Amino acid sequence: MPHKNNNIITLLLLFCLSIFSTTAQNKTHKQPNIVFLLIDDMGYSECGFNGGKEIATPFIDRLAKEGTVLENSYVQPVCSPTRAALLTGRYPTHTGVYNIVTPGAHWGLPLTERTLADALRAAGYQTAITGKWHLGEFDKAYQPNARGFDQQYGFYYGNIDYFTHERNKQPDWYRNGVPLKEEGYSTHLIAKEACRIIETTPRTKPLFLYVPFNGIHAPYQVPEKYLAAYPNLTGNRQKLAGMLAAVDEAIEQIVASIDKAGIRENTLLVFLSDNGAPPPGVNLPLRDFKATIYEGGTRGACFVNWPGRVPKGKRLLEPLHAIDWYPTLVKLAGGNLTQKLPLDGLDIWPMITQSAPSPHDAILSISTHGPKEAAIRMGNWKLIALGADENGPNEKPAPKMLAKYGMIALYNLAEDPGETKNLAAQYPERVATMKQKLSDMLKGAVASGAVGGSSEKDPVDQ
Repeated sequence: MPHKNNNIITLLLLFCLSIFSTTAQNKTHKQPNIVFLLIDDMGYSECGFNGGKEIATPFIDRLAKEGTVLENSYVQPVCSPTRAALLTGRYPTHTGVYNIVTPGAHWGLPLTERTLADALRAAGYQTAITGKWHLGEFDKAYQPNARGFDQQYGFYYGNIDYFTHERNKQPDWYRNGVPLKEEGYSTHLIAKEACRIIETTPRTKPLFLYVPFNGIHAPYQVPEKYLAAYPNLTGNRQKLAGMLAAVDEAIEQIVASIDKAGIRENTLLVFLSDNGAPPPGVNLPLRDFKATIYEGGTRGACFVNWPGRVPKGKRLLEPLHAIDWYPTLVKLAGGNLTQKLPLDGLDIWPMITQSAPSPHDAILSISTHGPKEAAIRMGNWKLIALGADENGPNEKPAPKMLAKYGMIALYNLAEDPGETKNLAAQYPERVATMKQKLSDMLKGAVASGAVGGSSEKDPVDQ
């Protein structure tokens, strides 16, 4: 009898171990490693996967082909607001980050905001950032290590020298908040650090690695070897081409490290440009450039790659916004989306993997000037309206705004992605409906977090 009981106990233990093992495997499967690649100031159509023919981006194009391209992926017109939207799941109207956080400015992403890194770390992730932060540094409470990132490497602001890592002759290069003197081209260094993190981080927890390159933002600087492939280009356009080629090479190295670490099958890659390009970048067929709320300023090149989990060779037209990555990734990671501040972003995973429609009935675009210069997309229609904030449409827009957009503009993006034909006069009822929806979305918009209002310089130069 005791022998029989021992057998029963052994079987029960084996059964429990089997359940535990299966649960652990399921948890690992449900918690993918997440590598988020953010490219700075890259035009919508620079890469081959979006029609670019002038610059060779073979590895980026291969990743896009092996994944799903998101053709209508919206971002903010400049750097800091896109980063704030991505890391909080909230529009600038709720974070107050409408414009660039400039060096030494006594503000940043509000400390009341929970970040994507906070949420993923709470879900059991190891978190790291290598690259550009741009959401405040004047106090350590605003720096990455206090905003959910276990590891930080790179710089706090934009527009740094790629070789000296200085901005306005002041060093801007850190590891975990400690100034770091280091030689090398910044794109190479950012990739090297990403590879180090991937290859040396223990596999006891999943990894969230955020890689916001400063490539291909000005100043236009690149090692000479990258220029040889573009003898037909000149000046900054040639340098930009070389810079993007260096980013393509860097991403290839990062994916090689993922392969080397043996985690490729459980790693989700997201590729996104943070805003449209300024000249000499190319956003065609979209209209205009960075810092505008035309499509050329607010539609980012984007794709998702995850072998076996994301469809291959697919292109989606459904619209989404940078705010959607927060809830999507946290939910995918099995994290908790319960928080004090409400989210604007929505889960787009069914849209990406099951061809579900966009979860949005409307997507908001806010200019660096705040709610008085805004746009809304509903289906294939886009409305740009000035003075449409909750104070009413009678507020007089600045002459510069009027010259740029007119008071009201309506475009059918399916037929006119270049926004060349203003159809507002032909569809007054549609204008009224969309204007009301825009006003509703702007209600309760907070003031800019910037001390003294928006940046004192043109955002394009930041």
